[in-house]
Amino acid sequence: MAEDPFVPAGFEPPRELAAPRFRLVPLGEEHNASDHAAWTSSIEHIRATPGFPDGSWPRPMSLAENLRDLERHADDFRSRRGFTYTVLDTSEDVIGCVYIYPSEAESVGATVQSWVRADQSELDLPLSEAVRDWLDRDWPFTSFEYAGRSGG
Repeated sequence: MAEDPFVPAGFEPPRELAAPRFRLVPLGEEHNASDHAAWTSSIEHIRATPGFPDGSWPRPMSLAENLRDLERHADDFRSRRGFTYTVLDTSEDVIGCVYIYPSEAESVGATVQSWVRADQSELDLPLSEAVRDWLDRDWPFTSFEYAGRSGG
C-alpha cells in the first residue's frame, strides 16, 4: 500500500514567513557558513530547547558535514518529505531553524521543532508563536505537535 503523502499534491509550501524581528526561508546550502556558526555557538542552549532533549543533536560537525545535512534538508523540501526553514534576523544572519516533518503519531499531521541561537533566546517564544499561527493559517495540517510546546 502506498504511503500517504505528507502534504496534498496541490499544496505549495510557503517560501517565506515574515515577522518584525525575523523571517523564515527554506534552508539551503547558501546558509551553510552562517548556519554552522549559529548552532555551534549555541549547542548547550539548543539541547535545553524543547524538542532537543536527547543530546543527539547538535553534535560536533565539520562545515562539510553541515553542508551535507543542509543538502539533505533541501532534498526533503523539494521532494515534500519535510520542510526545514532557516530563521534570519533583520541583517539576514542565521539565528535559528524550524523543522516541519511528518509525525509518527497517526492522529497528528506534523511534528515541529525550532531553535534559536543562545544570544537570540528572547526570540524563542515569538518564533514559536509565529510558526504556530503560520501553520494554522497557511498549511494543510488538521493538527500538529510543536515539540515540547502547546500544539495546534
